[in-house]
Amino acid sequence: METNASTKIKSPGGKTSIIDCDIHATIPLDGIKPYLPRIYREQVETWGRRLPGQNHMYLNGGTNGSMQEHQPPRNKEEDSYLNYIRAQHIDKFNLEYGIMTGSDYGVHTTPDTDYAAALCSASNDYVIEHYLSRDSRLKGSVHIPKQDPILAAKEIDRVGSHPDMVQVIVSNGAIKPYGNRMYEPIYEACVRNNLPFAIHVSMEGIGINNPPTGAGYVSYYAEYRAARTQIMMAHMASFIFEGVFVKYPDLKVIMVEAGMMWVAPFIWRLDQDWKALRHQTPWVKEPPSEYYRKHMKVTSQPIELPPQKEMFMPMMEAIYARENLMFASDYPHWDFDSPLLAFPKMDEEMKERIFYQNAAELYRLPARKQAAGGARA
Repeated sequence: METNASTKIKSPGGKTSIIDCDIHATIPLDGIKPYLPRIYREQVETWGRRLPGQNHMYLNGGTNGSMQEHQPPRNKEEDSYLNYIRAQHIDKFNLEYGIMTGSDYGVHTTPDTDYAAALCSASNDYVIEHYLSRDSRLKGSVHIPKQDPILAAKEIDRVGSHPDMVQVIVSNGAIKPYGNRMYEPIYEACVRNNLPFAIHVSMEGIGINNPPTGAGYVSYYAEYRAARTQIMMAHMASFIFEGVFVKYPDLKVIMVEAGMMWVAPFIWRLDQDWKALRHQTPWVKEPPSEYYRKHMKVTSQPIELPPQKEMFMPMMEAIYARENLMFASDYPHWDFDSPLLAFPKMDEEMKERIFYQNAAELYRLPARKQAAGGARA
């Protein structure tokens, strides 16, 4: 049964509703099996998920990466897990919409692309039936076997027209930077279905993906987290200098869970290098910072806070936060950012853009059903 957002929205403590751009609801293996073709269902029953993962290399925080106090029950009641998410996050923080980004990007680590495609299709079907059809506040991300762009494009075309699927999503870990022309069938399908392309940190250096740093593999999870930004930087530069936004002027790209303040010095550097080296990429007609501003968004979590509070607002302006930054909580992970506590004080117009309007415009979501304003402590 679908939950009507207009009747479900609450306003605890007078908070205005917001959009959360990164919610990780899990999909149990037993839940996904009915959506798999028989050949893969039998393989999963015999050998398990058989995908490389991160936790065997780097000790994550919490319990399996989630806050220890957020281990929801899994019982025979069909919506028990969804009801838990509603109570502990959606209703608690008065989400008008929540963008579901998935819980396992292991499909992007295997060379068996047919199996990866089957898992992606099963995952998408499960999310549509068990989450999107039962709460109109939840919006989904199309998971694709991006290591095979042709199969990926087929999956985008298969479910991308669903009204509650609002983006295509892949892991940060990759075989090649995402501006490479091998990925063009994916971007053609994104544009064809009016869907932005989201990159979520994960799977760097796992399976078939390249090492997590240019210097190779690291020893500790703190190093691994720090290295994710450099890979996101490589993807950003690749999109710009390979001319993806020239070929696909309607394409939008979102960088999820890689932080945000690093964008400022990086686009400054890209602008300087473009001036000196633009003869090599004559199709890049504008400064890279303009392509970032017009085509790319970044989510807030994890927020890098400067040591002096006076530095915060100038850095926010430097990353074009009023147009390009969207709030993300990363619920229920151990480094979750509360919408009430994550940001220092901002002016109301910037708060409104970050907590609602930027995401609403990107994902073509309706205007807030309540009075304007950002999340309030």
